[in-house]
Amino acid sequence: MKHMTTTYAAVILAAGMGTRMKSGTPKALHRVCGREMALLAVDAAKGAGIDTIVAVVPQDRRPFQAALGDSALYATQAEPLGTAHALSQAFSALNDADNIVVLYGDAPLIRASTLSKLMRRHDENKACATILTSSRINPDGKGRIVRDKTGGITAIVEEQYADAETLAIREVNCGFYCFHASWLRQNLERLTPAPNGELLLTDLIHAANTQGLGVESIASDDAHETMGVNNRVQLAEAEAVMRQRIRERWMLSGVTMPDASSVYIDHAATLGQDTTILPNTHIIGQSIIGNGCHIGPNSIIADAVIGDDCEVISSVVRDSTLEAGVDVGPFSHIRGGSHIEGGAHIGTSAEIKNSRLGRDTKMGHFSYMGDATLGANVNIGAGAITCNFDGSAKHETTIGRDAFIGSDTMLVAPVNIGAGASTGAGAVVTKDVPPGALVVGVPARQPAARKPASQPDADA
Repeated sequence: MKHMTTTYAAVILAAGMGTRMKSGTPKALHRVCGREMALLAVDAAKGAGIDTIVAVVPQDRRPFQAALGDSALYATQAEPLGTAHALSQAFSALNDADNIVVLYGDAPLIRASTLSKLMRRHDENKACATILTSSRINPDGKGRIVRDKTGGITAIVEEQYADAETLAIREVNCGFYCFHASWLRQNLERLTPAPNGELLLTDLIHAANTQGLGVESIASDDAHETMGVNNRVQLAEAEAVMRQRIRERWMLSGVTMPDASSVYIDHAATLGQDTTILPNTHIIGQSIIGNGCHIGPNSIIADAVIGDDCEVISSVVRDSTLEAGVDVGPFSHIRGGSHIEGGAHIGTSAEIKNSRLGRDTKMGHFSYMGDATLGANVNIGAGAITCNFDGSAKHETTIGRDAFIGSDTMLVAPVNIGAGASTGAGAVVTKDVPPGALVVGVPARQPAARKPASQPDADA
């Protein structure tokens, strides 16, 4: 039998209904650190250098296509007839790969490096099958690895069929396999159902031994990476393991976390060197944080871009961009669609929505800017707000560079404040203000010019 060593495909078994999750979401599409478990399996396969990936999914494949997109091809297992049956359904979507790696949509912690080792052992020994085993995990519920006196694998015995001697074996099958593709195709067709009616991949190991072919293995050195997720307790356990991996990766890359256990960082987030993440901070989605930042404590950065040397204290930044040198907070909220230019200051309890603040602009406490464009070096006084919603539509406010907006000013949109203009404290601005002008009062208007004081009589 000729074995090639360079062509691999991966099959991700993800058709399980996951009834113990008690959810309308398919089990493999529940998220760990912000990424669907099935996508984490895709990531592992791609990280091991596998380009062709087939996901075996339930008959309604639409949720999987929405989540995985074109990162995988799709095959359907209409009925839950066992792991071997699920694998057989993938052949309709597979190319002419010489070897097939089998992994699972509900096992999100498998490492790409482990798959690479599995493939390397498979190639080196020209095996028909190579399996991943472990002696470091709880064997309960797992198939035991039975070896002969030379160490060769003779069988995988499922727990319900094992005698007391076999149950004492600590080495178990982790369920990840490499198969030679042509051998696999032939032998899948020959399998007979187990007593429960399912076709099981473990029976392929018995088939290989019956044919006098060697079965190879490697042992996982990670006590967590092979765990499957069947309920929400296990989902939380997988999340904890993945979060620790993520935190360690960023700390080893130059990020400081004084209390790492309280920090939550999603899989897709990116952090720069010499950044400090303080306790109780969440960095979620595809957030990007630059170098030398201080984030937290108690901050949420969600799908945001934070430039170098920024500080965000006890605040929320969502779907927005902060350029370099911006400081925010505490207790402020930068909402979606906002862009804060470099050097700007956002004070205490401020809110910004769908707005752009110019360079070096200062926005004081208890202020709100919504649907607004502010130029450079604008001063927004405490309590100043844009009145951007009239009950049916949003309207825009424009404030020119170097403008001064006094405390408690109400800017009733649509309205334009010219460059260098000023508003008095408590002004209600309903009309455009010319550049350099001062407006005061309710409604705001330019103060009348004072008459010059009368001159004393020359004869007095």
